[in-house]
Amino acid sequence: MQRGFALARPLRNVTRCMHYDVVIAGGGFAGAYCARALAKALGPTEGEKRVALISERNVLVFQPMLAEVAGSSLTPTDVVNPLRQYCRGVTVLQGAIQHIDWAGKSLVLDGGRFTRNHTLTFTHLVLALGNVTDLSSVPGLADYGRPMKNVADAVRLRSVVINRLEEANLVEDPAIRARLLTVVVVGGGYTGVETAGQLLDFLRESHAFYANLRDTPPRVVLVHSRGQLLMEIGEKLGGYAEEVLEKNGVEVRLNTRVAEVSASRVTFDNGESIAANTVVSTVGSAPNPIVMDLCQQLGLAAERGRVAVEPTLRVPGHDSLWIAGDCASVPWNDRGEVKTAPPTAQFALRQGTILGQNLAAVLRGGALVPFTYRYMGQLATIGEREAVAEVMGFHFRGFFAWWLWRTIYLAKLPGTLRKLRVMIDWSFDLVFPRDISVILPPPDEIVRSIHLEKGEQLFARGEIVRGVFYVKAGNLTLEKAGEPIRLLGPGTVIDPAESGTKNCWDCSVSAAERSDVVVFRGRALELLRTELKLVKR
Repeated sequence: MQRGFALARPLRNVTRCMHYDVVIAGGGFAGAYCARALAKALGPTEGEKRVALISERNVLVFQPMLAEVAGSSLTPTDVVNPLRQYCRGVTVLQGAIQHIDWAGKSLVLDGGRFTRNHTLTFTHLVLALGNVTDLSSVPGLADYGRPMKNVADAVRLRSVVINRLEEANLVEDPAIRARLLTVVVVGGGYTGVETAGQLLDFLRESHAFYANLRDTPPRVVLVHSRGQLLMEIGEKLGGYAEEVLEKNGVEVRLNTRVAEVSASRVTFDNGESIAANTVVSTVGSAPNPIVMDLCQQLGLAAERGRVAVEPTLRVPGHDSLWIAGDCASVPWNDRGEVKTAPPTAQFALRQGTILGQNLAAVLRGGALVPFTYRYMGQLATIGEREAVAEVMGFHFRGFFAWWLWRTIYLAKLPGTLRKLRVMIDWSFDLVFPRDISVILPPPDEIVRSIHLEKGEQLFARGEIVRGVFYVKAGNLTLEKAGEPIRLLGPGTVIDPAESGTKNCWDCSVSAAERSDVVVFRGRALELLRTELKLVKR
């Protein structure tokens, strides 16, 4: 999602056309396991010529362990597997799909910044594209909320948390220090619960290394819009998860929605607010626009972004279109009761395997098989070496469930090398403190949106000038010597003309009402002045 002002990327000419009998769009569990099954059935020589797997990243991410990356229990390379190694025997293409032309059986692929767009034609198309992140429904969440969807998100979150510790260690004001050490996690599903538990463990363990923070404990708040955590796992285990999280120190707030997020505060729908500089969002999924565009071309219904398919994973009425994973509504026979398969990893990988076998049967002339799966259960860690689990109808909790969680997911982790790495890292985690090295520096954002609540300060007199501000919405108050001078409304530019001789602001600016501001730095500042022909005030 683009934020603030951005120049449209120039259209590039489309280069040579490649043809494959099967194009698999999406490198998640469904897509990767489909490609792997096809490679096994066709053989490496035939598979590389006939099958292409398209993914925006060249790795398969084992998402159930992402929270442990954010909590520094595992390294990023522990939870990813290179698709070219895992899906040997098919052609892997890294790029973002721009458009699918179903009538022409083709798609346009954006391969990167320094290449032209590429056209691929296909006989059979597999859609295994997951949902996309959309945080725009809550004001300020897209600007300040950090998603937890892929390994890059987990690595950034880990670095952000460590940087907050470093900042808090420098300040003396207890209110600012408490704000820096507060994390709000939005969403009480598996990712939210596991992330909240991991972050609290990480903060508490790392907190001891900062001499100036020992009197200020870290705070993690888990916000969920429903009346129970982990709805998928049942009321009993969901209640236990809440009990353990609260016992360990996580503040759980049920039946609560986030109404607004600003640079330093989270406001709830009941009017209450919390001062926090770190907000993690595990909600906000939206249907993939590529899937929705294709549905519009074919006149297909897609309730909540999921397209109904046959048990063989073929789209009814379209013999060459197949869908699996999060964007598919797959009928599932659960011990005699027909349901819709849930969009979870264990179902996606099974769907991918069945789909790969069916495609191989179509290419070679064989019988198709329906999707079947015996539900194994659900597991979730809740911190402090405790977990909740429902396995084969049996419920477990506490340390045994935590051991079970690690054992089962270690067995499911793709690749022998990754299994060995995770075993070693988990063993070290039992004895040694978690690593607090900063892997990623704070990002240098040349264009960034800022959401301010009434009374919040944009900058204060004496602060160093770091950019130019453009008021998108609302009104700001400019003050000098403690006295209001004027209101700055939409369209106003606040630039260094307001600063003094030492490149510091000679005034203070705060929000007179709820406002949105864009800050421009470096090259973006010159772009703003040139393209929009804005004049200094």
